[in-house]
Amino acid sequence: MTKESIPAATAYRILVVDDHSIVRRGIRSLLESQSGLEVCAEAADGIEAIQQVEKERPDLVVLDLTIPQKNGLEVTRCIREEFPTTAVLILTMHFSEEVAREVLRCGARGYLLKSDADIELLTAVQQIRKNRPFFTGKLAASMAESFARDKPRGGDTSGDIEAPLSAREIEVVQLLASGKGNKEVAAMIGVSTRTVESHRNHIMQKMAFGSFSDLIRFAIRNSLIQP
Repeated sequence: MTKESIPAATAYRILVVDDHSIVRRGIRSLLESQSGLEVCAEAADGIEAIQQVEKERPDLVVLDLTIPQKNGLEVTRCIREEFPTTAVLILTMHFSEEVAREVLRCGARGYLLKSDADIELLTAVQQIRKNRPFFTGKLAASMAESFARDKPRGGDTSGDIEAPLSAREIEVVQLLASGKGNKEVAAMIGVSTRTVESHRNHIMQKMAFGSFSDLIRFAIRNSLIQP
């Protein structure tokens, strides 16, 4: 095979949606600073966003939550129903567990605060590109603490377990509860099978789960997976 016939690596194509042009330019500049990422289009409102998804079929939509015409939740629902191969990363100013839960129910793969975008946007995109969920750091910690407070009890109800789940443990719970095996989870998050088994055992102990069914119920109740 000649050098000319070797195809270039396929870029990961991203649609940026925000009603402020200066924000779109900043996001575009940050994304395109990373090799392998391509901003294929921009949109300023919900209707235009859906039109651009239909036209461009991007791999990912970086989507502001509060946009005109259709808000980010409506756009996310539409994208996930009509274009299921396109992932959604919500970018917002709002620090809210409840909003984050609703975002997940709508099918978004990630939730990132605009105040953290300069540090975490590229990481979020790479995580989603690997089919992993992403929560902005502050929110992941807050949600983990809430999950621990609301944990189901196993057979032993004595004593309080106050240590929250880490962001990695939340990710493991989500993948296991969605039907992935230990080996598959290990491959997806880039660790050994033994490490996944260790995470699983630690989660079961920390959250006082009496069985794997408790873990699944916990994941459903906290919208980590769909029932």
